[in-house]
Amino acid sequence: MATWNTRGLRGSTLEEMINRTNEKYREQKLALIQKIPTPITPIEMDKASRHITLAYFDKKSTVDYIGAVQGIPVCFDAKECSGSTFALQNIHEHQVEFMKDFEEQEGVAFFLIHFTTLDEMYYLRFTELYGYWKRAQEGGRKSFRHEELDPDFFIPKHRSILVPYLDMINLDISRRG
Repeated sequence: MATWNTRGLRGSTLEEMINRTNEKYREQKLALIQKIPTPITPIEMDKASRHITLAYFDKKSTVDYIGAVQGIPVCFDAKECSGSTFALQNIHEHQVEFMKDFEEQEGVAFFLIHFTTLDEMYYLRFTELYGYWKRAQEGGRKSFRHEELDPDFFIPKHRSILVPYLDMINLDISRRG
């Protein structure tokens, strides 16, 4: 049986929190967001339980979630960070390219980053990420620090919604001009 600290279950708590949030947003008719499954090809199956025991990824996945918020196309990915520095190696170039293309089509792309030891959630706008990404490509830091982040985009805790990111989308759009 897998334990919570295994690599395979990293982020599963965050993912479950986001899934529940998305269900609530759908029930309230505020947003329709779908979890995008990572495409796999099974190699071995346990015939008795019909469970996949060995598989490989078909192709690189783009983002974890995609959908619409009040008619606005959105896509985002969720990441967890145990310290106060987030390594950009946790974000893949194909994800950056997809999000860049998505924003060029007038969509909103972002990352939800959970700083687990700080118990803080951050809405990382694509433009902010792209600045850190370019800095790394130009030989600068290959990470960003908690203190570099825009304080306006830390997601406040909410009584009934686990990851209340809709207000952050609104703030993100309002800052685009």
